[in-house]
Amino acid sequence: MNKKLKKSIEYFFLILLACIFIFPMLWMVVSSMKPEAEIYLDMGGIQSLLPSLDVSQWFLTYKELFSRFNVPQYVINSIIYAVTITVGSIMVNAMAGFAFAKFEFRGKKLLFGILLVLLIVPVETIIITQFTVAHTLGILNTRLAVVLPMIGNMFFIYLFRNFFKAVPDEIIESVKLDGANNWIVFWKIILPMSKPAVATVGTLSFIASWNDYLWPLMVLTDTDKFPLQVAITNINTTQPVYTNQVMAILTISTIPLIIVYILAQKYILQGLGGTGTGIK
Repeated sequence: MNKKLKKSIEYFFLILLACIFIFPMLWMVVSSMKPEAEIYLDMGGIQSLLPSLDVSQWFLTYKELFSRFNVPQYVINSIIYAVTITVGSIMVNAMAGFAFAKFEFRGKKLLFGILLVLLIVPVETIIITQFTVAHTLGILNTRLAVVLPMIGNMFFIYLFRNFFKAVPDEIIESVKLDGANNWIVFWKIILPMSKPAVATVGTLSFIASWNDYLWPLMVLTDTDKFPLQVAITNINTTQPVYTNQVMAILTISTIPLIIVYILAQKYILQGLGGTGTGIK
């Protein structure tokens, strides 16, 4: 098999795989841009992948959805949770990773080993314990209950620690000779050199918090505080249920994730593949 044929086969399967992933998203978007009846009439034909021929119908579904449900409030809630968790994850996990990478203290290896072991523990196995702690703290049905448990993450600490560990100690020592303390070293030197790691953690944290469903559902009872993912379930079960409106709310929930990933994909690849050498 020559090189050109091999590359052609690779591209064929890559395009095929891309189509498999894109098809459900395309169907979701176009279904939100047509009346309910047309979705079922067009099923099975190429028209199912095209929006309504009547342009005036394209955003009518969204108008009806917004009139039935308080979608802007749900979107704002999700943005508040996602941004807060993202910023908190970067700050807290970066400081923990810096401590494990550059500080020497008693029990460091044991503690880090415990954190590595916790990586294999499914979140579902400790969610009841988290709920009990939240109840004890008296923060149930508050935004704090949604945000607090998701800030600390063992994988993010591990990622930051590996990235910081490869930063030469000579850089830190030279800055300290100029009178800088550890806090200044972290904020002025280490963190600015770690854009790929920061972008990776920020993106993964944003996606995880935006898609989180089970935990907010457990700790929130006030519908005005529901994030978008929990609200989708309500919309999907509130009679009458319209398929085009369900597709519309799913489209709204997907757009921010696509935007965030497109903007940060270069840094994500560098963050997961880089070694802490100040890649920018």
